[in-house]
Amino acid sequence: MTYHTLDWAVADGILTLTLNRPEQLNAFTVEMADELEAAFRRASSDASVRAIVVTGAGRAFCAGMDLTRPGNVFGLDESQRPTLRDMNERLDDAAIRSGVRDTGGRVTLAIFNCTKPVIAAINGAAVGIGATMTLAMDVRIASEKARIGFVFGKIGIVPEACSSWFLPRIVGISQALEWCYGADILEPEEARRGGLVKAVVPPEQLLPEAYRIAHRFVDNRSPVAVALTRQMLYRNAAQPHPLEAHKVDSLAVFYTSLKDGKEGVQSFLEKRAPAFTAKVPDDLPPFYADWAK
Repeated sequence: MTYHTLDWAVADGILTLTLNRPEQLNAFTVEMADELEAAFRRASSDASVRAIVVTGAGRAFCAGMDLTRPGNVFGLDESQRPTLRDMNERLDDAAIRSGVRDTGGRVTLAIFNCTKPVIAAINGAAVGIGATMTLAMDVRIASEKARIGFVFGKIGIVPEACSSWFLPRIVGISQALEWCYGADILEPEEARRGGLVKAVVPPEQLLPEAYRIAHRFVDNRSPVAVALTRQMLYRNAAQPHPLEAHKVDSLAVFYTSLKDGKEGVQSFLEKRAPAFTAKVPDDLPPFYADWAK
């Protein structure tokens, strides 16, 4: 697949997905949204991809929505007057999908549904959608040159990209509200203290650290177990009762024990590295498609 706003590169099982509009500080467009959504779906279906690192080309990660575009800069159809009923009953209708739905939300939902670990390597400015798209990623690390801002209040709109679901879960409701009300640009150390980023590193160490984390997550791990673990933690943590997690845990343990689980136990007893053979998506258990749809 050819991308106009992204770069796709796989090495040693790690996909580096680079936002690639450096002259525009990787500003977000409808085309970039479409390409990101497709790229995460492609990564989920590509067995050669074990983990994903997302970064930006040049000196920015993503400077937010490209506000220079003509018309409605968010790509929305101003002739419509959508309702909650439309969102509940017509979410995938072409008119709603292309003219009403938040493009950032389509991207973060694709990241949420991804079956591979996702690490944000925030190399520079990450503002607006540049900040909120990272919330659906599993770990965020920042360069010392990074600047992060939930700046929606400054331009009269609201947080998007499902960030009202993700951000309070990551940093807590009080911190999330403070950052969104204040709409300030955060220094990377403030983002780290608030729990948004795992670490702040010199620029030259950013990608090596991201790759180190990625390999720690997937080397000598069952791809199926990793995929299930990612989805179980995100989905089950939002369930109203632990019984719902128990139902899924039981099925996941049952099916992983039939193949890679056997190899994992045998390799442990023999004191050797495991040789897992199950692949994603081909060997995901039969309940997965209905559960994770």
